[in-house]
Amino acid sequence: MMDDLTEEERELAAMTREFADTVVAPQSYEADRSHTLPMDVVRQMGELGLFGLPFPEEYGGQGGDYMALGIAIEALGRVDQSIAITLEAGVSLGAMPVFRFGTEEQKRELLPDLLAGRALAGFGLTEPEAGSDAGATRTTARLDGDEWVIDGSKQFITNSGTPITRFVTVTAVTGSADGRKEISTIIVPNGTPGFTVEAAYDKVGWNASDTHPLTFDGARVPSSNLLGQRGSGFRNFLSILDEGRIAIAALATGAAEGCLEASVDYAKSRTIFGAALSTRQNAQFTLARMRARVHTARLAWHHAARLRDAGRPFAEEAAIAKLVAGEAAMDNARDATQIFGGNGFMNEFPVGRHYRDSKILEIGEGTTEVQLLVIARSLGLAG
Repeated sequence: MMDDLTEEERELAAMTREFADTVVAPQSYEADRSHTLPMDVVRQMGELGLFGLPFPEEYGGQGGDYMALGIAIEALGRVDQSIAITLEAGVSLGAMPVFRFGTEEQKRELLPDLLAGRALAGFGLTEPEAGSDAGATRTTARLDGDEWVIDGSKQFITNSGTPITRFVTVTAVTGSADGRKEISTIIVPNGTPGFTVEAAYDKVGWNASDTHPLTFDGARVPSSNLLGQRGSGFRNFLSILDEGRIAIAALATGAAEGCLEASVDYAKSRTIFGAALSTRQNAQFTLARMRARVHTARLAWHHAARLRDAGRPFAEEAAIAKLVAGEAAMDNARDATQIFGGNGFMNEFPVGRHYRDSKILEIGEGTTEVQLLVIARSLGLAG
């Protein structure tokens, strides 16, 4: 199933799978039930170097690439999507914007703790009126002397309210040019007066993941907290989302695989009408389709990651990977729940949690419809 991996990548896959099975899985049910992000697990992920995988060693990273990050996220997604998305968002949305667009001073100041898992950061993009249409951003930031004054709100922001959250990077309208909004990205430290992390959401799934709405009411930060060039925020966040879609596809592949593994084990042990469920042809066909989805999803995200790491264009392939893998996770979760019958409707069984968790994989970091739009435009179709 992993014939295209190097020896080093195989070792990483084995290490993270063992960590997922022995550390993450045993606490998953209780963390989901209590809606609590287990900070001890986050700490251990930091100690393993997972948050620093795709970053150079000079900033405290592991010197790896996006393929390595995807391998780790897939392994975690098998057993606990909340933990997997904590890593994915911590890297793709928290640290990566600083690494990609920050000044050298910003990198030196912020990256070491993020890459070691001692701190987390959020990425404030989505608003009540600006989701897939991020150009509809209403949050504003105006210069007053040497400070940005920020007003507005964000929603569905991952890793924004944990005990170790250091800051959020927010998109804001900082002016206009040629009749279009000038959108920039600004770093806002947690604890800034006028910046409020609102109460956590009561979500359908990803219950152990930290997710909050954010409010900005005259929040002031130094002008040096601008991340990247002024007016480049829209373009920069698009490139961040392209990369993030690969990581989400890896997470979805892990979820699809977790559903398959659990279903195969259950079908072999479940006796129905005097024989193992696994001997029934309809169950075999269901499991075979689940296996095909996992295989296809993995091929898709591996291909996109290899392109990205080689410095080649990958936006279309990332969209395909997220589309295919997100649907694979949702389809496998549904089929796994059916294989498990009544037990699949119980939260104590992983497939029940995967059923609730997987739907967001068709929504977050670009809905299925957005992926289809990206693919259609790559075909030269105007819209």
